[in-house]
Amino acid sequence: MDMNNDTHFWHNAQQHLIRYGGKFEKLIIESAKGSFLYDANHRAILDFTSGQMSAVLGHCHPEIAETISHSSHTLDHLFSGMLSRPVIDLATALTKTLPDGLDRCIFLSTGAESNEAAIRMGKLVTGKYEIVSFAQSWHGMTGAAASATYSAGRKGIGPSAVGSFAIPTPFPYRPRFEKNGVYDWAAELDYAFDLIDQQSTGNLAAFIAEPILSSGGIIDLPVGYLAALQKKCHERGMLLIVDEAQTGMGRTGLLYAFERDKIVPDILTLSKTLGAGLPLAATITSAAIEEKAHERGYLFYTTHVSDPMPAAVGLKVLEIVQRDGLIERARTMGARLQSGLGALQQRYDCIGDIRGRGLLLGMEIVKDRQSKLPDNDRGEAITRACMEMGLSMNVVQLPGMGGVFRIAPPLTVSESEIDLGIDIIRRAIEKTYT
Repeated sequence: MDMNNDTHFWHNAQQHLIRYGGKFEKLIIESAKGSFLYDANHRAILDFTSGQMSAVLGHCHPEIAETISHSSHTLDHLFSGMLSRPVIDLATALTKTLPDGLDRCIFLSTGAESNEAAIRMGKLVTGKYEIVSFAQSWHGMTGAAASATYSAGRKGIGPSAVGSFAIPTPFPYRPRFEKNGVYDWAAELDYAFDLIDQQSTGNLAAFIAEPILSSGGIIDLPVGYLAALQKKCHERGMLLIVDEAQTGMGRTGLLYAFERDKIVPDILTLSKTLGAGLPLAATITSAAIEEKAHERGYLFYTTHVSDPMPAAVGLKVLEIVQRDGLIERARTMGARLQSGLGALQQRYDCIGDIRGRGLLLGMEIVKDRQSKLPDNDRGEAITRACMEMGLSMNVVQLPGMGGVFRIAPPLTVSESEIDLGIDIIRRAIEKTYT
């Protein structure tokens, strides 16, 4: 008997849930541990998306469970005008991991919320209102964050915030600007800002960027791009907001992905990985920007700002990532994963590109590597076959791009789990050829 076919469960789901995007897997997930989910049939499913790209320590990490248990018995929630030791301890520990210029934090619940706080601060401090982001960005589903999101969710809801602009996403696999056969992202960036300057009313406030655009198809900004982007921003009196929802806490093989490019963002946002799957986000900026925002009456009073329980969890996540060498582990396990995917690419012509950093990799499915024509049907078929064989992977499909698998196992993933995932992907691809 298939316990996932619980007619009462699915009837209630159909009758009482608002559908919020895509289709639900026809599974009932009963528990999770480490790199695996377990459905109602007690079947193990290897989780190569870390939940919603968040569970960097794997599912139900014992020290996180202990931290939650302790907080639930001592201090869970407070009036937003009160402070607790976990909040101050996390702010202190987090800023110690960051360069000067990222000195002050506010702790919130979701990535969208942290981006709302950042954009609101950017507008207030600059006295301007125009926000620029990438054409394949995802920064959240709330007001300002949704207005800065271009990869999905823009149809049918009326106008975005006034002053919302997008520039082309730099994409080496499908370059739009070339010089002598080489992708010229600098020329593309120059052209993009020429267009922004022509459209702006003189009120450019900030640019918000992901170091690796995840929902946009795992597009890693070229080396040097962030520095060039920040220069463009500062020349115009804009702030650079870096959104590290998915790249923070070691996932790319650095504690923060922006470190590779040797810049200091004006504002940094963290979420997903900071809480290792629990609702915790942070907006971090300089003392100078915070002082100016405060002087101008910065207001971001929310129900769960500075909540002690999530802060205690974030402090424990930071401790474990650093103590257990998980940043280095993301590099070594990421190299193993990339090597395995590369071997599949040599074998199967439908794998057009492997890209990303550390344990945040993308695999794009095309009709063949020569044409690079998208093959979304095969991408969907591989997704279904993987799930049937016990592997959870997420595929994103965007115009002009093949189905791109976002592959992001926990930082705690083992070598054998990486190898198992690669083998399931191999068998799933093989199935689409038969």
